[in-house]
Amino acid sequence: MDLDIPSLNTEKDKAAKQAEDSQVVTLKEGEVDDFIDGGAIKETPKEKVRQRVARALFHEHGIAPSDMARDFPVTVGGNGSSRRKKKADIAVFARGTKHTEENLRRVVVCKPEPKQSKHVVKLREPEQAEKDLQELKDLLGHDERPQCVDGLWTDGVNFFFLKKKVTPFGATYDPRSGWDVAPESVGSRTVASHQRLRRAEPEMLKVTFRRCHNYIHGNEGMPKDAAFWQFLYLLFAKMYDERKSRGTGKARFYAGMTELFSSEGRTAIRERIEDLFEEVKREYAKDKLFKPTDEITLSDKALAFIVSELAPYDLGGTDVDAKGIAYQELVGTNLRGDRGQYFTPRSAVKLMVEILDPQEDETVLDPTCGTGGFLAETLNHLHHKWQKEEGTFGFPDTPEQQERYRDKLRAYAEEHLFGADFDPFLVRATTMNIMTLADTTSNVFHMDSLAFPQGHLPGNAPASERIPLGKAVDVLLTNPPFGADIPVSDESVLRPYRGGVARTWTRDKETGELVENINSQPMSMAPEQLFIQRAIEWVKPGGRIGIVLPNGILSNPGPSDEAIRRYILEECWLLASIELPVEAFIADADVNILTTLLFLKRKTAEEVRIHRSGTEQPYPVFMAVAEKVGVDRRGNPLFKRHPNGDVVSEIRAERERIRIDGKLEIKEFKRTKQVIDNDLPEIAKKYREFRKKYPAPGVNADLAGSEVQA
Repeated sequence: MDLDIPSLNTEKDKAAKQAEDSQVVTLKEGEVDDFIDGGAIKETPKEKVRQRVARALFHEHGIAPSDMARDFPVTVGGNGSSRRKKKADIAVFARGTKHTEENLRRVVVCKPEPKQSKHVVKLREPEQAEKDLQELKDLLGHDERPQCVDGLWTDGVNFFFLKKKVTPFGATYDPRSGWDVAPESVGSRTVASHQRLRRAEPEMLKVTFRRCHNYIHGNEGMPKDAAFWQFLYLLFAKMYDERKSRGTGKARFYAGMTELFSSEGRTAIRERIEDLFEEVKREYAKDKLFKPTDEITLSDKALAFIVSELAPYDLGGTDVDAKGIAYQELVGTNLRGDRGQYFTPRSAVKLMVEILDPQEDETVLDPTCGTGGFLAETLNHLHHKWQKEEGTFGFPDTPEQQERYRDKLRAYAEEHLFGADFDPFLVRATTMNIMTLADTTSNVFHMDSLAFPQGHLPGNAPASERIPLGKAVDVLLTNPPFGADIPVSDESVLRPYRGGVARTWTRDKETGELVENINSQPMSMAPEQLFIQRAIEWVKPGGRIGIVLPNGILSNPGPSDEAIRRYILEECWLLASIELPVEAFIADADVNILTTLLFLKRKTAEEVRIHRSGTEQPYPVFMAVAEKVGVDRRGNPLFKRHPNGDVVSEIRAERERIRIDGKLEIKEFKRTKQVIDNDLPEIAKKYREFRKKYPAPGVNADLAGSEVQA
């Protein structure tokens, strides 16, 4: 066959790059664009925290950057010679007013994030931070600024909120679980108990998930996996409560602003949440998602903390991608297995879904789903596709869109989205992941996909009905377990593969041709070798496959690996081969391995016959090698740089729909953002161009893998 390797240096590319450069700005080494005022500022550990908080104030609280100021001087110290100026790291003013102390409403103190070892940082209580909080109290003032009542102290790990109350006897500063809604918060949110639910900003949602888990692990002393499941119980209860209370205003998953800080308040929270969790267990009893013995074993203080962290968010209205990122980051650090379960890098997952481009009426399966990364990205892909069709991509969904898209995602997940895994804990984690994203438990089966449709695990029977081999699946995406150190040697499992990949081959000494040794059979096989055959058998003729494989299986000269490559070419059309650098799996799975993303399309019986007859016509194949995947070997972000070493940045629009004086308006402003050095989005773009020039071979050529969504 012909191999067509697209160039990244054509004249057309150069012209496009010049046009793009008009939107590109330069940040010097160690600089970041200021979210509040715009322009380059030095990126210090403290500045990283301040920028994260500023973004959350806009996207979550609806506070416009024009109503914020950084390093705003505030008079502290009362009267006389003790009066002095101290800077508030972020000052928030009454909406649309001049930046003066008279108009000051809220103040934020930011500190560098504490250094973390491999152990989880123990979160502090307000009384343990009294010295730090004195700085915040000074900025809030006493009776001289009665209108400035809300304060926040944070180091990116700990968040302390204070509410100032001015009385005839002086000012008091009460700890709160969050900020009250004030006039300067103009965001449109659903009112629930003491505050409006807010759509989560991605970075802050990750911080929130991490804080919850860290509190359970660090403050309660639970092992990481036990802490993870306790958090998931509460996350599931939160999602269930949102769905049940939507439109009624009768939410039960909430923490009053002061309940967190009193024994009576914490007891009230426990009573609400335990009743709610019992209802959740009854609701999902038929799905066997929870056991009757599952219970919330957290202390009152820990339970109240988690509820206070999760309660303010409208998770149902939060972007699918934001929830997926937060969930995958948390689950990936807690459920990595020792059976070759290397969780797929997010950038690779996104590329694979983009290239195979699942459609709204197509059935998608991941037979080794792990924590559900491919399934979650499929939902995200469809969500973005619908936004693009309506011309709203890049904007937050309106309440009407949220409801409509949620219904569409739920219907898709229930009818077309399937996963399976051998590990019952991962089955449970994936089910909860899909529930978080699509408001349904979906179809995730506990079974051995290599032994399917045989096997003793409970998922076999329902899977045989819903996704039988070769009849129902249009798109299969998978990252199977790797390695000769976890061989499959059970003959009952190997038997169905004896006519395919599980055969012994040698090379004719004279001709060099492969010869099957019919008197010998391999006693064991690496799981990824078997999964190649299983993936091909599972999709319909014309169905598409994306599979992560170790490079050796595609490049080793030995007869066994060559025989597998020949098997692939006989049974499938080869759509694309994309090699990943070692950094991809070092950062996400702590595994030093080179991998390739292989994309296939299953042939019909007639097409297989033509291949065997030697009359198959040559066809072009897309091939690419990614050198950068956005992170270095330690997982740190990798940025594009100019020849002089300066970081390349681009101008991007930040948008939010907010309600001002009863009218829904779009707030938009432009900020620069450092450009991640990641070849995969460019490869996806090149693949789309390639498919426009060369339609995918075989039946339904116009449908399989063409017109990938941007």
